[in-house]
Amino acid sequence: MPKCSFCGENLRRGTGKMFVHTDGRIAYFCSMKCEKNMLKLRRNPNTTVWTKRFSELKGSSKQDKKEQKPQPEKKEAKKEKPKGK
Repeated sequence: MPKCSFCGENLRRGTGKMFVHTDGRIAYFCSMKCEKNMLKLRRNPNTTVWTKRFSELKGSSKQDKKEQKPQPEKKEAKKEKPKGK
Protein backbone atom coordinates (compact mmCIF):
# COMPACT_ATOMS: atom_id res chain seq x y z
CA MET A 1 0.00 0.00 0.00
CA PRO A 2 1.61 3.31 -1.04
CA LYS A 3 2.07 6.26 1.28
CA CYS A 4 1.42 9.90 0.47
CA SER A 5 4.68 11.49 -0.63
CA PHE A 6 3.90 14.67 1.32
CA CYS A 7 2.12 13.83 4.57
CA GLY A 8 3.06 10.16 4.95
CA GLU A 9 -0.48 8.79 5.40
CA ASN A 10 -1.35 5.40 3.93
CA LEU A 11 -3.49 5.56 0.81
CA ARG A 12 -6.64 3.45 0.78
CA ARG A 13 -7.14 1.22 -2.22
CA GLY A 14 -8.76 3.08 -5.11
CA THR A 15 -8.03 6.56 -3.77
CA GLY A 16 -5.33 9.16 -4.24
CA LYS A 17 -3.31 10.26 -7.22
CA MET A 18 -0.02 9.09 -8.72
CA PHE A 19 2.20 11.80 -10.21
CA VAL A 20 5.14 10.90 -12.44
CA HIS A 21 7.89 13.53 -12.69
CA THR A 22 9.67 14.07 -16.01
CA ASP A 23 12.78 12.36 -14.64
CA GLY A 24 10.79 9.21 -13.79
CA ARG A 25 10.30 9.69 -10.05
CA ILE A 26 6.86 8.71 -8.78
CA ALA A 27 4.93 10.67 -6.14
CA TYR A 28 1.67 9.60 -4.52
CA PHE A 29 -0.80 12.07 -3.03
CA CYS A 30 -3.77 11.40 -0.76
CA SER A 31 -5.47 14.76 -1.39
CA MET A 32 -5.29 17.93 -3.44
CA LYS A 33 -4.03 19.68 -0.30
CA CYS A 34 -0.90 17.51 -0.23
CA GLU A 35 -0.41 17.79 -3.97
CA LYS A 36 -0.55 21.60 -3.99
CA ASN A 37 1.72 21.93 -0.94
CA MET A 38 4.41 19.81 -2.54
CA LEU A 39 4.24 20.68 -6.25
CA LYS A 40 2.87 24.22 -6.43
CA LEU A 41 3.92 25.76 -3.09
CA ARG A 42 7.11 23.66 -2.81
CA ARG A 43 6.75 23.18 0.94
CA ASN A 44 8.91 20.83 2.94
CA PRO A 45 6.79 18.13 4.64
CA ASN A 46 9.28 17.94 7.51
CA THR A 47 8.49 21.53 8.50
CA THR A 48 4.75 21.50 7.81
CA VAL A 49 3.06 21.06 11.18
CA TRP A 50 -0.03 19.07 10.15
CA THR A 51 1.84 16.25 8.41
CA LYS A 52 2.55 12.84 9.89
CA ARG A 53 6.19 13.16 8.86
CA PHE A 54 6.57 16.30 11.00
CA SER A 55 5.14 14.47 14.01
CA GLU A 56 7.49 11.54 13.51
CA LEU A 57 10.54 13.81 13.29
CA LYS A 58 9.61 15.87 16.33
CA GLY A 59 8.68 12.75 18.28
CA SER A 60 5.23 13.95 19.18
CA SER A 61 1.97 12.65 17.86
CA LYS A 62 -1.55 12.63 19.17
CA GLN A 63 -1.23 9.04 20.34
CA ASP A 64 2.05 9.74 22.13
CA LYS A 65 0.49 12.62 24.02
CA LYS A 66 -2.38 10.42 25.17
CA GLU A 67 0.01 7.72 26.35
CA GLN A 68 2.24 10.14 28.24
CA LYS A 69 -0.52 11.55 30.43
CA PRO A 70 -0.91 9.41 33.54
CA GLN A 71 -4.53 8.66 34.15
CA PRO A 72 -5.71 8.96 37.75
CA GLU A 73 -6.80 5.74 39.36
CA LYS A 74 -10.47 5.46 40.10
CA LYS A 75 -11.31 4.69 43.68
CA GLU A 76 -14.27 2.45 44.10
CA ALA A 77 -16.67 3.70 46.73
CA LYS A 78 -18.20 0.95 48.77
CA LYS A 79 -21.89 1.40 49.16
CA GLU A 80 -23.29 -0.05 52.34
CA LYS A 81 -26.74 -1.45 52.25
CA PRO A 82 -29.09 0.08 54.82
CA LYS A 83 -29.86 -2.32 57.63
CA GLY A 84 -33.47 -3.33 57.89
CA LYS A 85 -35.41 -2.88 61.19
